[in-house]
Amino acid sequence: MTKLDHIRAYLNQEEANIAIFSDPVTVNYLIGFNCDPHERQMFLFVYNDLAPVLFVPALEVARAESILDFPVFGYMDSENPWQKIKAVLPSTDSKKVLAEFDNLNVTKFQGLQTVFDGRFENLTPYVQHMRLIKSQDEIEKMRLAGDYADKAVQIGFDNISLDVTETDIIAQIEFEMKKIGINKMSFDTMVLTGNNAANPHGIPGTNKIENDALLLFDLGVEKNGYMSDMTRTVAVGKPDQFKKDIYELCLEAQLTAQDFIKLGVTAAEVDAVARNVIEKAGYGEYFNHRLGHGIGMDVHEFPSIMAGNDLVLEEGMCFSVEPGIYIPGKVGVRIEDCGHVTTSGFEVFTKTPKDLLYFEG
Repeated sequence: MTKLDHIRAYLNQEEANIAIFSDPVTVNYLIGFNCDPHERQMFLFVYNDLAPVLFVPALEVARAESILDFPVFGYMDSENPWQKIKAVLPSTDSKKVLAEFDNLNVTKFQGLQTVFDGRFENLTPYVQHMRLIKSQDEIEKMRLAGDYADKAVQIGFDNISLDVTETDIIAQIEFEMKKIGINKMSFDTMVLTGNNAANPHGIPGTNKIENDALLLFDLGVEKNGYMSDMTRTVAVGKPDQFKKDIYELCLEAQLTAQDFIKLGVTAAEVDAVARNVIEKAGYGEYFNHRLGHGIGMDVHEFPSIMAGNDLVLEEGMCFSVEPGIYIPGKVGVRIEDCGHVTTSGFEVFTKTPKDLLYFEG
């Protein structure tokens, strides 16, 4: 069955006639058309018994028609998109209308309500579960994205100097990655020095790289539509023993969790294994986020590896393992790899060493 066949089967199961996809990543996942409509409207309409319809801004119609074998309609900026949708769709009759609630803002929802009279129900959980188990082809793409992330962090390491700032290093990483064909990072690259790393989502700035401190790199790339994400924390100069102890504790938590991952355990159990290591050492309050997040065509996607999530791990699930310890004013450490669940455990996509690396100050 194709992905669209799965959607049609789900529509029949739910006794609905139409599913509406508004998330550009989902549209790309289902039909291989990659488009960011920005502030304009884009929808994929999938019927249980009619050909699908793609509705895009007019400037995207020709490109979409060149790769798709079903109807594509567009609208000009001067046109009302909702009136145009109602005019071009082969049917708007459905007692239930399935839509991606996680990507349905008020403007889209109210607009679609002028087109469809049926009751709207949430399609997001079904899409999340469709994307949850990655195929071998998807895993290979994520391995490649991981290889490029390793290259990116190595560029960062090569540019460590007390004469440069956090943003100087980021600029070098992204410049060099563009030279080897990476047009987009997975998210805004983070390089955080010293106390700035003690903020889990710190903001890089013009801070000079500190000596005798830890330096955190959090980055990833998009390659062939799939994301990578990794974090490494390294030493500059000679950090004190306390900082080194916190690093080793964080690494122990990460490796313990990765070793624990296997078929049949739950996401909550994996989180607990890492968290227990840090809590037993007395630093539990400083690990203040979930252990991990799903990854694929989005850098953050279902599932969350966290307390309360009883999802049972299956082969092909892809997610991050990233414990962190953030002690304000003293030290911040995070170590992260993404990987996939296998029949024998957990295989990571990023290979950069995790023993504490030292760089001259």
